[in-house]
Amino acid sequence: MNETNPTRRDFIHLTAMGTASLILSCTEKPSMPIRAPQTPKELWIYVGTYTSGGSEGIYLCRLDMATGALERVGVTRGVAEPSYLALEPKGRYLYAVNELTEFEGQPSGAVSAFAINPQSRELTFINQRPSEGGAPCYLDVDAKGGFVLVANYVGGNVAVLPIQEGGGLGTAVDKKQHEGSGPNAQRQEAPHAHQIRLDAANRYAFVSDLGTDKIMLYRFDEQQGKLTPGTPPFVSSKPGAGPRHLTFHPNGRFVFSINELDSTITAYAYDAAQGTLTALQTLTTLPDGYNRSNDCGDIHVSPDGRFLYGSNRGHDSIVVYSIDSEGTLTYVEHVTTRVKWPRNFAIDPTGTYLLVANQKDNSVITFQRNAQTGKLTPVGQPLAVPAPTCLLVVPPSV
Repeated sequence: MNETNPTRRDFIHLTAMGTASLILSCTEKPSMPIRAPQTPKELWIYVGTYTSGGSEGIYLCRLDMATGALERVGVTRGVAEPSYLALEPKGRYLYAVNELTEFEGQPSGAVSAFAINPQSRELTFINQRPSEGGAPCYLDVDAKGGFVLVANYVGGNVAVLPIQEGGGLGTAVDKKQHEGSGPNAQRQEAPHAHQIRLDAANRYAFVSDLGTDKIMLYRFDEQQGKLTPGTPPFVSSKPGAGPRHLTFHPNGRFVFSINELDSTITAYAYDAAQGTLTALQTLTTLPDGYNRSNDCGDIHVSPDGRFLYGSNRGHDSIVVYSIDSEGTLTYVEHVTTRVKWPRNFAIDPTGTYLLVANQKDNSVITFQRNAQTGKLTPVGQPLAVPAPTCLLVVPPSV
């Protein structure tokens, strides 16, 4: 990795120095196809950030659904490195990772819980618990609202924290430590759990481990919060690929994984009964002739299931593919206008807009999405947000 492409470890070295300042301190859920929701007048958006990058915490923004314009409404201060956010299913509580390598004197980050004011959407801190591993970078809330599942990048593990009455978090009830490495000596010297996602049925959890080139497969006990290795316990990517994030197709039949290190996307057939993945196709995320450094970032399917989007950091683009009935991907376009180090992006529940968090440009930008072609057109003006890393769009139903 060159000097203009810092690794997560480079960032963690900086954030660890700020651990003493820690005080009370994205993502669609897969579902079966349903009738398109009516377009609301506006949507609320929470923006996770790196406070070591100059931000003040978790930002609250408003998206005008008529124009695509974004407006900053407020900020929850005193939250250390809230780089990823997740919402409780009923919209009452928000959970944020604190992406640190030391917490309360232990080699761990933390997870913070907040209550959401249903009118103003302001956040009120509830409590905080260790994430059971260093540099937590992703979390998911199970469909019943009973547990928070967190992926620890430096720890190379995942943990499950119970949600208590009132939305607070309890001590972890389960932890799974990964083992192994990959051929990339700089980035794959050890396991690096980058994401944990539950399927629509709340039965299986999938962990993208960048360090071991594996997607780990677990059965999830929604009553006890326990993770049990699946059969098989993992599916391997190409050596050196570095799986980062995955997303589910709304029909529940396909899963798409974006691989950070070799800039590819792999399409899988998903057996929801067995919780298994079968590789169908792997495509590059980069245009022909591009040979400079690139790290893939995020991946999402449009709500109608017709298009797939992925982000490139280095090439600085959003790549668009169409999806056919068999899960096969076909290239549509690369979008580069206003895109700068797109760490995370989100599609609103109606499929009207795609929002991009430009980490290095300190901005969030809006694209209008053509429902027929999948193509993106920039609208409005960039919204200034320091070091944005996660966009959490609140569904209009909550």
